[in-house]
Amino acid sequence: QVQLVESGGGLVQAGESLRLSCVASGIIFSLNTMKWYRQAPGKQRDLVATISSRGSTKYADSVKGRFTISRDNAKNTVYLQMNSLKPEDTAVYYCHATWDTDYWGQGTQVTVSS
Repeated sequence: QVQLVESGGGLVQAGESLRLSCVASGIIFSLNTMKWYRQAPGKQRDLVATISSRGSTKYADSVKGRFTISRDNAKNTVYLQMNSLKPEDTAVYYCHATWDTDYWGQGTQVTVSS
């Protein structure tokens, strides 16, 4: 059974940092492209960052230079380091993988106060 479990969200002030984690099971993690999305209330779910099986990364313009996606294949874990957080980063953050279909974690709430 494929499972993605996010953690690390919380409430922080603008300018502070958080690191999100997503632990994957039920897939050959090292072969998967992993992604982070986020969704604010009333908004669509937007792609934030992508990391390929070989470690190449892509970022949304809104987070480029502030967020870093990384992976530890030995731990079946993908991370999102979020620095210089802004109130507009407030959202539920979701981990994503594609195997036989698309899989999503349950989400972790990030709230950035001003």
